[in-house]
Amino acid sequence: MNVLRLLILLAFLFTFSAFSQNKKFTYIQFDVALPIKGNPERGETNPNENKNNSWFLPDGLNTKIGYGLHYNKWIALGINSGIDWKWADKLVIVPVFANLKLSPKISEDTRIALQLGLGKAMALGRGDLMGDYKKISLGVQTPDDLIIFIELSHYAIPINNQKDTGSISFGLSLITF
Repeated sequence: MNVLRLLILLAFLFTFSAFSQNKKFTYIQFDVALPIKGNPERGETNPNENKNNSWFLPDGLNTKIGYGLHYNKWIALGINSGIDWKWADKLVIVPVFANLKLSPKISEDTRIALQLGLGKAMALGRGDLMGDYKKISLGVQTPDDLIIFIELSHYAIPINNQKDTGSISFGLSLITF
């Protein structure tokens, strides 16, 4: 319930905020990521006599969009949502979360981007499955505000005789300030 109150407070702040007429202090962020999993058939030979040497396999597709406030591209707070599709678990999840982003400069044109997300996740087509959602991502932000990142996500949704599930993803994020 505290997360819901935080999201309502952020929505209120976005609606009534007016810092300056000259500076834009809002941003929109769009993420696309590819979850991966370990390859259980690594090292085996298929019927065509080809050896499977892949360490990892794709395990779905994630897309998210967010809107928020930022200060000099260095710190940002936003509300995000999207769809996380996990193939192996046959699961489609809709996370809704608050996102905190820290982006200090590491060179003249490049920033390191650390993002922390906390909210709720709902499984589509699985009845009333709902639980907590947490994520952390680390990436490199280019001068064009493109972020290449790795992300760890955790869904506290009981599925397939497990009390929770998670994923590791690689992705791209585009931010418009």
